[in-house]
Amino acid sequence: MSIGNSNSPEEERPSTDDRSEDRLVERSVEEPSIGTALKKARIAAGLTVDEVSSITRVRIPIVHAIEEDDFTRCGGDVYARGHIRTLARAVHLDPAPLVESYDAAHGGRPAPTPAAPMFDAERIRPERQRPNWTAAMVAAIVAVIGFVGFTAFGGGDEKEKRPVAEGSASPKPAPKQTGGKPAAQPSQVPPAAKPEPSDSAIAAAPKDLVTVVLTADTGESWISAKDSTGRLLFDGTLVQGESKTFTDKESVDLVLGDAGVVKLFVNGKEIKDDFQPGQVERLTYTKEDPSRDQPQAG
Repeated sequence: MSIGNSNSPEEERPSTDDRSEDRLVERSVEEPSIGTALKKARIAAGLTVDEVSSITRVRIPIVHAIEEDDFTRCGGDVYARGHIRTLARAVHLDPAPLVESYDAAHGGRPAPTPAAPMFDAERIRPERQRPNWTAAMVAAIVAVIGFVGFTAFGGGDEKEKRPVAEGSASPKPAPKQTGGKPAAQPSQVPPAAKPEPSDSAIAAAPKDLVTVVLTADTGESWISAKDSTGRLLFDGTLVQGESKTFTDKESVDLVLGDAGVVKLFVNGKEIKDDFQPGQVERLTYTKEDPSRDQPQAG
């Protein structure tokens, strides 16, 4: 009886699990993850996370999370895909392959979401509003500046309490009443009209606060505004021509439902980002905004 080699050809072949593992290792070496690709491109561009956050308006914790391939802080697939595009452009990468990689790992491209449900997801039940004394103080300062400008440049003799139109008759004293009750005197000063938002009026706001003024310029837009503590300042729709002012000691967080129709002033400067009609924007502004490299009005 002969004794042969006990190792059969099947035993010499690598197992299926070993081949699968080798393919996974090769793929991981060839194709870096989304976060790794973004991080390497940022370092190659000589940018810090703080600088990328300032350029893209994506918060620093979210930038860190995405570079670690953690997309749970993005708020959903739609926002995650948008953040990936924004960060890729900031570090000079083509965003299309990264978005395709994200879709492949998360069940494919999400179906278009109607505007109203998306806004509803952003909304929270508004808290009971307390009087905003800071906003009232800013409004009072703006009203005083408007009145001083009206009286200083309205013309007429300084001794006169109100201007008289050229060519009109001099005001006559009111006739005396004999019935005992004095005649009602007309108001000496006409009520000051509410000034439109402008660089000069907004610049009068206290320098130790961040002041944000929104105006629905070419249409209506749903907006949400929160202060630095996360307290909801406003949640609703601005009709065309309507303005809202928000202030805080540290920062103001905004969600613009249709950023393309909104005119935006921050700390006395107009923000002229190229927002498209129908575009949803998440923005955060502090006392140091706008940054030096950001385009400003005027």
